[in-house]
Amino acid sequence: MSGVDSAASDWGSSGLAYLSGLPDGAPDFSRSAVLARARRVADEFRRRTAVGVDAATILAGRAALLGVRRRGRISAGGATRLLAGRDGWLAITLSRPDDVDAVPALLESAAADDDPWPALHEWAASRRAAEAAERARLLGIPAATLGETPPAPPRVRPLGRTAPARALPGLLVADLSSMWAGPLCGQLLAQAGAVVVKVESPARPDGTRAGPAAFFDWMNGGKLSYAGDFDNPAALRTLLGVADVVIEGSRPAALARRGLGPDDVAPRDGRVWLRITGHGTDAQHACWVAFGDDAAVSGGLVGTGGGPVFCADAIADPLTGLHAGLAVAESLGRGGGELIEMSMAAVAATYAALPLAAAQSGYPAPPPQLPPPSMPAAQLGADNAVVERLVAERRFAAC
Repeated sequence: MSGVDSAASDWGSSGLAYLSGLPDGAPDFSRSAVLARARRVADEFRRRTAVGVDAATILAGRAALLGVRRRGRISAGGATRLLAGRDGWLAITLSRPDDVDAVPALLESAAADDDPWPALHEWAASRRAAEAAERARLLGIPAATLGETPPAPPRVRPLGRTAPARALPGLLVADLSSMWAGPLCGQLLAQAGAVVVKVESPARPDGTRAGPAAFFDWMNGGKLSYAGDFDNPAALRTLLGVADVVIEGSRPAALARRGLGPDDVAPRDGRVWLRITGHGTDAQHACWVAFGDDAAVSGGLVGTGGGPVFCADAIADPLTGLHAGLAVAESLGRGGGELIEMSMAAVAATYAALPLAAAQSGYPAPPPQLPPPSMPAAQLGADNAVVERLVAERRFAAC
């Protein structure tokens, strides 16, 4: 079997072809090189951590847990849609109540219908795609134009002093992220032996807590749960100060306003600070909200069979989480002391730049298989006392 045939066969058997393409059409195999590349990243993570990671499960596991399928220009999860503008395509995501509430302002109408999408399609069709995306972003709605983001590696800059190269077992990871990409990175580090603390605000916990428990458990089982007050952040700042790795997925200004950014926390030799954003930290990009499907569209990672159509399920999220886990392991091997900034749209663009395969294939395309069972995630704040004891021990050891 040739390399091209092997990639197509893997894409089909993984369930990723099943998730890509028009709902009433054939499965889309055009992005089969994506899985082959992701497998190489997983292999490198295993080489560095001795933890076996199945790339196909990472990319298709949520869809299996939620029982979703391909829907063409509607994302598998249903919250994002591809809209045809006057000169090209854009994606808009309405996943949060605030997004839906902002639709009347976007459309400059008095009220939104129960189903806002027909009006959004009509509105987008009369505008340039970039103009429509810009207006949505001004209102805080996640939006992107197709292929606007070029491929780019993570940005790495020094952050404090380095330390001797370290492996993950026993290191303390503060995971301030939510949803998918950041929590997946934290889950990979936990599987590699790190002590991972999932940090959430009781007022605004990770939104996936309110969704299907199977997905939240898959991302967060095995982590300690710490409930912290982000508006009175002294205790959180102390936790971050003793952490070996920090994962954050907020817009940078959100943590900086509270004195919880990488330059605000007490230094620690060899610390790795991982910042996952939707579109990077340059100028207005730092303010843009993104989810996995619209970030993938921004990077141009879409199917081409009858396309553009969504590729798999929010694919920028798991790809970024996988790359982030490897980036942390690599940084620790260099001695740490680094801030790593990783953009989901740029990760997607890197995969979009891979050669396209034929959209149609004779290989079967069954649904994705369920991930292995996960241990239940801890209730919010269940481990506060344990975490506070860990922090005290680390502060005492540093004296």
